Amino acid sequence: MSLLIRPATEADVPAIAAIYAVEVRERVNTYEYEVPDEAEMAERMRRVLAAGYPYLAAELNGQVVGYAYAGSYRSRIAYQWTVENSVYVADAAQGRGVGKALMLRLIAECEARGYRQMVAVIGEPANTASIKLHERLGFTLIGVFPALAWKHGRWLDTVQMQRALGDGAAHPPSEPTNR
Repeated sequence: MSLLIRPATEADVPAIAAIYAVEVRERVNTYEYEVPDEAEMAERMRRVLAAGYPYLAAELNGQVVGYAYAGSYRSRIAYQWTVENSVYVADAAQGRGVGKALMLRLIAECEARGYRQMVAVIGEPANTASIKLHERLGFTLIGVFPALAWKHGRWLDTVQMQRALGDGAAHPPSEPTNR
């Protein structure tokens, strides 16, 4: 198995869009109802990168089988040191360490950029694979919001987990930036 974690590029958008389409149509790991097309996914990638956040692709034997990115947790200025992570892995690559490799690199990239906290918003407590992955990487359960979303004909609880990055809350952050 040859796994490569690297910055994502626009050439990866078709594979990324295909992975995400399954999540939208069949699962509750995202709360979107309509599958975004490749143009929309490319625009989303451009916005993440333009804002200075990392966006990664995982290649397994030359094929893109997963992706991860960080983005703003909330838009207010005081949240500028906190990021929310997203990680998606194609069905064929599940259980092969792709998600863990993506998350480790995403954490390192966010720490290098000076972020201090990472939040995971997980689309329901039944997503034990994601919860266990985050726990193994140092995330702690912050809480479960009951019936926060409606998708596929049912109410969904939403799990939130958090992990310190770098110094976390041990020291004040560096000077404010225009993130």
